[in-house]
This record gives sequence, C-alpha cells and structure tokens, in this order.
Amino acid sequence: MAQKNTDHDTAAEQERPPTPQLTGSLLAVAFLTSFGSSMLYGYNLAVVNSPSAYIKDFYNQTVLRRNGTGLTEETLTVMYSLTVSVFAIGGMLGSLIVGMLVTRFGRKGTVVKTTVLVFVGGILMGFSRICGSPEMVIIGRFITGIHSGISLSVVPMYLGEIAPKNLRGFLGLVPSIFIGTGVFLAQILGLHELLGKEEHWPFFLSVIVIPTFIQLLVLPWFPESPRYLLIDKHNVHATITALKYYRAKCNIQAEIEEMQEEQRSLSSVETLPVWTLLADERVRKQVLCVVVINIGMQLSGIDAIWFYTNDIFEDAGIPEAEIQYTTAGTGIIEIIAGLIGCFTIERLGRRPLMIFGFTMMGICSAGITLTLILQGHLPFMHYVSVGCVIGIIAGFCVGPAGVPFLITAELFKQSHRPAAYIVGGSLNWLSNFTVGFIFPFLQMSAGSYCYLVFSAICFSVAIYVYFCIPETKNKTFMEISRLFSKKEAVLESEGLIHVDQLKLKKMNGYGGVEFDSSSSVPRQTHHSSRFFAVDGEKRL
Repeated sequence: MAQKNTDHDTAAEQERPPTPQLTGSLLAVAFLTSFGSSMLYGYNLAVVNSPSAYIKDFYNQTVLRRNGTGLTEETLTVMYSLTVSVFAIGGMLGSLIVGMLVTRFGRKGTVVKTTVLVFVGGILMGFSRICGSPEMVIIGRFITGIHSGISLSVVPMYLGEIAPKNLRGFLGLVPSIFIGTGVFLAQILGLHELLGKEEHWPFFLSVIVIPTFIQLLVLPWFPESPRYLLIDKHNVHATITALKYYRAKCNIQAEIEEMQEEQRSLSSVETLPVWTLLADERVRKQVLCVVVINIGMQLSGIDAIWFYTNDIFEDAGIPEAEIQYTTAGTGIIEIIAGLIGCFTIERLGRRPLMIFGFTMMGICSAGITLTLILQGHLPFMHYVSVGCVIGIIAGFCVGPAGVPFLITAELFKQSHRPAAYIVGGSLNWLSNFTVGFIFPFLQMSAGSYCYLVFSAICFSVAIYVYFCIPETKNKTFMEISRLFSKKEAVLESEGLIHVDQLKLKKMNGYGGVEFDSSSSVPRQTHHSSRFFAVDGEKRL
C-alpha cells in the first residue's frame, strides 16, 4: 500500500508542469525597458540637485538682462521650486493618458512610441542656455515628466504581464533598481570633476537621450505582452509566439487557459474608464489599497530627500566641499537596497517588504528631527543625521519604491488594470508635486520638525498594509481577485477549502464565488472548460 502511494506521488510529480524559469529574453526585456524608461525617472528626480545654484543664477541673470532688475529671493525660490515640481505635473498628465495609450498601442508599443518625448525634452533643456531661455528648462522638465508618468505605469504593467507568477515580483522590482541607478548616475555625473561645472549643466540635464536612444534601437524586436495579445487583441497565434519567446520549459497551454478564464470572467474586454472603476463596489477595496500605497509612497518624504539632499546635508553640518561626495555615496545604498528587495520579494512576499520599508522610513524621519535638534549640543549627531537619511533611502528602495506599482498590476484584471494605473499614477504624481513644491516652505516654517509629518505618514501606511492588504506572492491574477471575496476569506481562514477549488460566477462581468445551494462548499469549475455552469445553464 505504501509502495502504491509512493508510486502515485511520483507519477503526480512527473505530471506536474515544470516551474517557469528566468530566461534570457525575460531578463533582457526587463533590463531594457527599465534602462531606457524607469532609470530616467530616477535621474530626473536628482539631476536638479547639484546644479541648483547654477540654474538659479542663470534664471536671475536672464531676467536681469531682460528687465534690468534681478529676481527677489522669494521669486527665485518659486521659480526653482517650479522647475523641480513641474516634472511631477508632467508626470501626472502622463499617468492620466497611460490607459488610452496602452489600450491603443499595447504595452511595449507605448514604451517605444513615447520615447519621442525624451528627445524633445532633452533638446529643449540642452539648448536652453544658448538660447537664454529659462522657459525651455521648465518646458523640457515638463515634457520629460510626461514620459516618466507614462513609463512608471506601463513598464511594471508590461513586465507584470509577461512574467510567470513565480517571477512577477522579481521582474516587477527591476524598474525600482534602475530608478535608484538613475539617481546614483545623476549624483555621480553631478560631481564637480565631471558635469558639475557651471558650463556643463545644460548637457547634464539632457544626457537622458542616450539610454532612450539605445532602448529605441533594440526594444522593438521584442514581443508584445501575451496577455494583451490574447485578451485585448484575440490573437492566439501571436500569444503563443510571445509565450514561447519568453518561456524556456513550461506548460504554455496552462497559461493560455488561465488567461482565457480571466477573459471569460469579464463582461467586456474593453478597457474600463476611471469613473467606472471608482463606481464599481466589487473592486473598491482594491482601489483603496492602490490609493493608500501610492499616496504614502510619495508623502513618505522620499522626494524631499532626493530633491534637497544637498540642503539637508548642509543643515546637518556636513562641510560644503564634502556634500557632493556624501550625496553620491547614498546612491550606492539605493542600488544595494533595491537589489535586496528584488532578490527577496519572492521569498518574503510583498507585504513584509512594504511594512519593513515604511516602518524604517518612519523611524529615520523622526530621527532626523531629533538629530537636527540635538546637533548643537552633541557634535556626533551630524553623523547620525546622515545615517538617518541613508536609512530613509534604504527603507524606501527595499520595498516602497517598486512594490506599489507591482501591487497595482496584481490587484486588478485586464479590463480594470489601465484605469487602476491611472488612479494610482495620478495620485502618486500629485503627491510628488505637493512634496516637491511645498517642502522648501515647510522647511522654512517648521524647521527640523517638518520631518515628523513624514514619519507619521510612514507609520500609518505600514499599519494599513499590515491589516488591509493581502499577500499576492506566487498567485495568478484570478487567484488574487478571489482573495477579496469575503466568503472565500472566511472559508480559507477556517481551512475548509483551497483557493483552486473556487469557481467564478459571472456577476456583472467581474466575477465572484458561486456556492452550490445543497452544500457549503463551492462547486468546482475545471480550467479546461470553455464554459461556466451557472444555475444549470452554460454561458460563455
């Protein structure tokens, strides 16, 4: 008898499809899209930090030549704050149109076609000094912000749809590593020995065209998202071709059937508008999760750290000659922390990384306030303050930098996903703009206590994630949607059923759990079936 059981288990192991592995094509497309798109977001966040004095002087000298009088300190602060924060205004606009773009051009197609924005913005900023036009700097930052707003949504959407479920977290955090790499690259190139001189700052702002050009040459040769090809375009042949390109040894048919199951659970494969998403009570919990983590990601204060790192270190008492090197050193921490998050997310899960990251940021933000208060009495507090800044950056890059974009893709089905990215992206960028524009004035009015605001927000988001957001590690999009069913949550907590035993009933197109009236256990639907049995009838 024992021998028979052993034989049965061995046969089951042999019949089980192999787990999809990380292929060279998956890794290449993740690196390429992140290199030419996500990295530019990080670069543009930090690029205005080191040449800030030169840019302000350029603004003042230009206005002096035009009007005969220079700018007041308050006006100059407003102009520079606008230069910093107009990037976020463009990003918010980009996030609002991303749903339309990915529906019309596809995921990869959107990445490729929007590269033109980088070239236009880079040219404007590169020639701004020759033309004597501060307006060209501001407009160029706005246009590159539009590109980043699109990229921050479409790149994780694209990678999340081409990745198998056991690698979705790993590939989903690759863009966050390149965001940190972009910040580090801006810090290194901003050193006085490289592009940190006054005459070089226009080229420093426009160097973003180089990685985008490389991406434009290579990315068009990669396939489109298989999920988009099947569910949105109904192109089975192209779907199979794309899956074979991105997979080594796995059951492609099983993935196609999972996509078809999702397609059947939707009332329409047309992309839903934002107002329909917000009015849909069945996805309200998912929408609230996206809202909280995207707002929390930016109001955590990380952009204040990135935009004004030099000022923060100056307030901490770091000698002026050493500030640029200290700032560049923090970039290494960003990359290391991003790598830690990327290589542990499939083992630890999404929730632990976000909870740890926001908690660490909250502690270190409070620590900055404490060190700035005590540094007049305790000289070593200068170094503790720098450590707190590093702690905030590391905590952010471990989880909050990339997981919110990944979670946004995972919590929604195909028809709802673009609208969800519009909601999350627009709130993300609106919060980005708020912090970038208000922080200098908040710092002047509240002094060192301004970081307590960020600390409270970080702790609040960590608590919300702990109590409200389920773990999505190694689950299909259909399994994740089932996690938000109240009845299923009760049954799973009591250990009565496994998630694979649940079947979806077509309820206004989005899907829900169907129970057999004669039993407390839901009726099982086989994935290979082309139809759902609903109340004794067969429906598509």
